[in-house]
Amino acid sequence: MHIVESTSSLTRQLSVRLAACDADVDAAQRLRWEVFCSDMGATGGQHDQRDVDPFDPFCDHLLVEDCARQEPKVVGTYRLLRQSVAERHHGFYSADEYQTDSMSGDKSEGELLELGRSCVAPEYRDSGTIQLLWRGIAGYLQQHRIRMMFGCASFHGVDPEDHADSLSYLYHNHLAPASMRVAALPGRHIKMARLPFGGYDPRAAIRKLPPLIKAYLRVGAVVGDGAVIDHDFNTVDVFVMMPVAAISNRYLGRFAAAA
Repeated sequence: MHIVESTSSLTRQLSVRLAACDADVDAAQRLRWEVFCSDMGATGGQHDQRDVDPFDPFCDHLLVEDCARQEPKVVGTYRLLRQSVAERHHGFYSADEYQTDSMSGDKSEGELLELGRSCVAPEYRDSGTIQLLWRGIAGYLQQHRIRMMFGCASFHGVDPEDHADSLSYLYHNHLAPASMRVAALPGRHIKMARLPFGGYDPRAAIRKLPPLIKAYLRVGAVVGDGAVIDHDFNTVDVFVMMPVAAISNRYLGRFAAAA
């Protein structure tokens, strides 16, 4: 998979591909460290200015690179873990926070795909970089017959009261149907409906949502029951599910256009 997209800047030439060697994974881990640890205060997984964990060797790593530099630089990344791979190794990363077993289903209908460790370098946080990441994911969905994407998405900081209106909005408006709802582990479950329906300004709550969560909602995502505090990453996490069949053709076509 290799996509080249021109941008309005003469100093950029962005491309997207999967990591092909250890050096590629190392570059993704260094970007993750810069964003999660250096900028956002995460303390888990640090090793030689890289964000490293035991799942990395078994995952595919999607990379957006700026090829206009003398040496291409990784400026965006996503970590991708397919169900068949997870079952052969450590399971899903999200299982440390959520009851993911309830999603297993019939693999003949397609695989589950866990999305994680999404980040973009600050100077590249624009629509061009984000669309390339999504186009890379769209190609991956087709290649591996994915029926459901999921993962943890995060609010910065570890006090859920700081996000009471946004968490309540997600629970009241985007809670997954009971038939597919994933719940936080009993020992980690934090109530999302901190305010009653009608007890907050929904427009303000939407504005305060992290950009990644807003992007997921635009393609039809739903959320699980319960938030989780992740002290290592200095975040409040929510569980997000995106059934591929429910993603509107308009969005899926846009993401796959260059795949």
